[in-house]
Amino acid sequence: MKLYDTNNIKNFCLLGHGNAGKTSLAEAILYTSGNTDRLGRTAEGNTVMDFDPEEIKRKFSISTAMAACEWNGVKFNILDTPGYFDFVGEVQEAVRVSDAAVIVLSGKSGLTVGAEKAWKYCEERKLPRLIFINKVDDERVNYQAVLQQLKDKYGKRIAPFQLPIREGEKITGFVNIVEQEARKFDGTRTVTAETPEELKDELASLREMICEAVAETSEELMDKYFAGEEFTLPEMYEALRSGVAEGDIVPVLCGSAYHKLGISSLMNAIHAYFPAPNSRDEFIIGKKQDGSESRLKVDVSDPMSALVFKTVADPYVGKLSYFKVYSGVMTPDTTVYNMNKDINEKIGKIYVVNGKKQTEVERLNAGDIGAVAKLTKTATGDTLSGLNHPLELDGIDFVKPNMSLAVVPKAKGDEDKITQGLTKLMEEDKTFKLENNKETRQQILKGLGDQHIEVICSKLKNKFGVDIAFEAPKVAYREAIRKSVKVEGKHKKQSGGHGQYGHVWIEFEPADNGLVFEEKIFGGSVPKGYFPAVEKGLLESMQQGVLAGYPMVGLKATLVDGSYHDVDSSEMAFKIAANLAYKAGMVQASPVILEPIGHLAVTVPDSYTGDIIGDINKRRGQMLGMTPAGDGMTTVEGEVPVAEMNSYSSDLRSMTQARGEYEFEFERYQEAPSNIVDKIVASAKKD
Repeated sequence: MKLYDTNNIKNFCLLGHGNAGKTSLAEAILYTSGNTDRLGRTAEGNTVMDFDPEEIKRKFSISTAMAACEWNGVKFNILDTPGYFDFVGEVQEAVRVSDAAVIVLSGKSGLTVGAEKAWKYCEERKLPRLIFINKVDDERVNYQAVLQQLKDKYGKRIAPFQLPIREGEKITGFVNIVEQEARKFDGTRTVTAETPEELKDELASLREMICEAVAETSEELMDKYFAGEEFTLPEMYEALRSGVAEGDIVPVLCGSAYHKLGISSLMNAIHAYFPAPNSRDEFIIGKKQDGSESRLKVDVSDPMSALVFKTVADPYVGKLSYFKVYSGVMTPDTTVYNMNKDINEKIGKIYVVNGKKQTEVERLNAGDIGAVAKLTKTATGDTLSGLNHPLELDGIDFVKPNMSLAVVPKAKGDEDKITQGLTKLMEEDKTFKLENNKETRQQILKGLGDQHIEVICSKLKNKFGVDIAFEAPKVAYREAIRKSVKVEGKHKKQSGGHGQYGHVWIEFEPADNGLVFEEKIFGGSVPKGYFPAVEKGLLESMQQGVLAGYPMVGLKATLVDGSYHDVDSSEMAFKIAANLAYKAGMVQASPVILEPIGHLAVTVPDSYTGDIIGDINKRRGQMLGMTPAGDGMTTVEGEVPVAEMNSYSSDLRSMTQARGEYEFEFERYQEAPSNIVDKIVASAKKD
């Protein structure tokens, strides 16, 4: 495999809504570059990027896949990401190591939520980007309407580079708006043609959009624009190049991935406008072992540093770690240091990846992307660095899973296999978690949505032969008392020989938390040696309340009186006496159920705030307030019972057309309403 210098590499990801055609576009790029000799189809399950059995079965991308090709002497590292929101962790991996992005829009759908989110990811990482409007050969596509949507949303940054030429229902070419030159499709290539007369007015308005964007890049060009002077082509290209690199200009191109229309023009634009990894003057900032900063350049002469951004369990190679070399050179058969885990790792062979195929290479230079097999402890987000220059790069801030389900094995005895299988899958996917809830005795699987969890189940069955089902997680309620009581607990048993005798009077009252135990014994009616036994008996008793069997919290117990027997009294007898007093006292002290309350923060477009507030009220929630979040978004905050949040992930998606995001954290316990208590008690008795 050919090796590439840093300035001859372009790393970019394909972002956009599900079904926009990202995988088909990747396929068309690979075919046009000569990387592949046939054009795979998603529907036929034979594309380079969608090679996982789950992807072939479902006919959409689940994981970020990678492939490389060459165009005009430059290496393109293409990262094809899923469009469905349940797999956003895969998108976060790709965005972290990309130097630019192609946002793919379906001309039929226009500006969708997925495209808006893609733009947001680029803004957060300050990624240069261009937009490719796909499927423009469809007769239902209104190219100008899609452009207007983009212009309305993102303003003068939008710069259309092409205008399709349509003859009847067919796209036969396009006009290069910058050069004002028409190109007709001739098989898989394009040839110069006359600009159709009927497009000249439209062309003028689109060229004006480009000139506006160019003028914004410098005061000199702005003055020239307002003076009505024409920009020269060199001026335009220079301004466009710097504007795209800074994110101030976003080119818009069009074509059809399925029919390979406009693909070479897109690749030329990527070659011309996307930056190489070393094009920025900024340093890479790493953290040294002493906590100080290490500054590196994307250069082969600097110490080696690489970020592992993805882990795959390959059935043939084993564990495969995808990495980007940020500085220096990665070479095989060397030892590197992982500061995240504080271990040395042995690098064996290194590969470049094309879908599921790995090709061995002798080295990878700064800025390039590759993979290494069988790293023992290294995980996604870890940094590999040279032994003489240990450091840690910023990892990947994955979205937190917020949908919880309790795992139920379909076959008895599968518990260990389920845990082992899910633990292996968690190495690949950092957006789901498996937790053991000791209190409810349930294994809780946390994911990002129904589709995400469905795919995890399917992988678990296919890779590890284990089948699981789900049920709603049990809510960890608590019990408490509202009034003070004084009760007696007496345990007396005679059965021949030594008997058992323990006798206590205890005052119970509400407290803030846990057990507060005191004694006010006068005259030695209960010897001091039995005080710990009484306290221990109460602590054990508090594990079960008297209403529904939930743990009791916030209890003050004062031992005030009692009696003992010289022969028959024992620690066990006083523990039992304390338990009897507890049971009697809790029934008399107005016991209540406490339910867990969480803090909910939902960020949505301003137009959805009314729906969110109404929904919080329906869930027995309490509104706390609203805060502007910028860019037409508002954060709504409230407190909601945990029991009402089980379906919130999918409900919010439905309410906001997937535009909403939320975080939910446990806050405190509070008394449950009487109608809810009746349901909880009835359910506990049933269980």
